[in-house]
Amino acid sequence: MKISTKGRYGLRAMIDLAANAINDSVTLKSISERQNISEGYLEQIFSALRKKGLIQGRKGSQGGYVLGMSMSEMTVGDILRALEGDLSVVEPEENNAMDKAEQCIRYKVWNKLNDSINNIVDGITLEDLVLEFNTISNNDFMYYI
Repeated sequence: MKISTKGRYGLRAMIDLAANAINDSVTLKSISERQNISEGYLEQIFSALRKKGLIQGRKGSQGGYVLGMSMSEMTVGDILRALEGDLSVVEPEENNAMDKAEQCIRYKVWNKLNDSINNIVDGITLEDLVLEFNTISNNDFMYYI
């Protein structure tokens, strides 16, 4: 399994949205400028996120996007699955189509990898990422002598 640019940029855009949408919606243009991601690509990403209910669009002159649920409820897994689909290392097969060696590998390797990946991405919330982002951002001090 490899996370595509869609998944990686989607996580960056969601951190940006969550960090900047405190009391207002955030435009794609502003996210595009801060994250150096094309607006067209962000439109594709946000379309997928909106379909899954992770974000909501607001129309009008003050339009833009807001989170569709609380940062503490939304996990990295939710975001990645909305953009990437299933996060399995190996696609599931019918048990009767597998030989004994493949069944052994599936139970001892692939299933454990899948469980580990899902446990990690489902154990990190968007709130965790935003808190880390803010910590890193606050450590970017400018020193003048």
